[in-house]
Amino acid sequence: MKLVVVGFGQCGGRIADEFARLNGRAHGLRGLDIITGAYAVNTDRADLSGLHTIKSDYEHRILIGNRKTGGHGVGKINELGAEIAREDADKVIETVRNAKHFQETDAFLLCAGAAGGTGSGAISVLTQQIKERYVDKPVYNLIVLPFDHEEATEDRTVYNVATCLKSSYLVADAIFLVDNQRYVMKDANLKGNLTKINHTIVQPFFNLLCAGEEIKSRYIGAKILDAGDIIQTLVGWTTLGFGRSHTPSLKSLFSSSRHFRDKATETQKGSQALDEAVSGLSVKCNPLDSKRALYLVSAPSRDINVDLIKELGTYIKNMAPEAIIRSGDYPREKGTLEVTIILSEMSDVEKVRNYFAKAINLITELKKRQEGLVSTQRGIDITIKDIPSLL
Repeated sequence: MKLVVVGFGQCGGRIADEFARLNGRAHGLRGLDIITGAYAVNTDRADLSGLHTIKSDYEHRILIGNRKTGGHGVGKINELGAEIAREDADKVIETVRNAKHFQETDAFLLCAGAAGGTGSGAISVLTQQIKERYVDKPVYNLIVLPFDHEEATEDRTVYNVATCLKSSYLVADAIFLVDNQRYVMKDANLKGNLTKINHTIVQPFFNLLCAGEEIKSRYIGAKILDAGDIIQTLVGWTTLGFGRSHTPSLKSLFSSSRHFRDKATETQKGSQALDEAVSGLSVKCNPLDSKRALYLVSAPSRDINVDLIKELGTYIKNMAPEAIIRSGDYPREKGTLEVTIILSEMSDVEKVRNYFAKAINLITELKKRQEGLVSTQRGIDITIKDIPSLL
């Protein structure tokens, strides 16, 4: 599967930068291209200057709203970010369309942090605009939720997250939710934390995108997981995870153990990788709420056997009994067994529901302050319709 990746704001731009690095890795190690274009869109010049892999020309690092912001951002006001994105949408879309390999694109992936100004406001607006132009290509959002301390110290953070999530949900084909707090390292410095988190966010996409683009016959799986499978899986609220376990060293071609312990170890390694993928899902959720699921096993071909696939499939079916499950194998890795898992079409995500509830309470409180009311009763039902839209 090949993606066009567009990052909005500082957070989204850094994730798009990481996708550009991932494509370089796929090209160097496997001779594959999985990203047909990586772009960073921002209202802040300094943020665009801080990227490393995305090309530094104005066609890949796109400055919008310069007249209104002077190149210094929108100050966390996501309504202004949405307004600027609406005005400069053609500038972004035309640049993406003129990419050399755009016609090979299977889908769009738009990335942003939900708590900021530019990314939070722009992602839903550009999603809507792109869907109107390219009705045959899915448009996915990858939205990063803030750290706990950001929520606790600033009311605007909660408001931005809620309006961003609602607006994107109304237009995107699927939304990958990523909770920064699940990946935070307590003792690492801020820059190191963010770099590690961005790498962790993007890592699950590597084998997932490469599997369907593989051209060497010995690396093509018995059950290929291609773009069609991924597109049919991704709907609505979505989470993904990645797990890895190390496999035993390669045995001699002239000797193969048939000991029951070795057989059990092979299956155990797969279960360990799947456990890690599930425990590391990008947002806390109840798998029972998912209606679609997908998993991909990547390991040396000798380690991918029927028992392993059966074990993993049974595990996921028990975990998400109502989900339509798609699966595949990718005999590529050496010395490791890796599992990528996606749970999609989530009917409920506690984290999202809590943001909506907090935002409604905040809006209610602000209205009361403005009207001079002292009553503490809140009679607003907690539903998505009560959250303002940026569209």
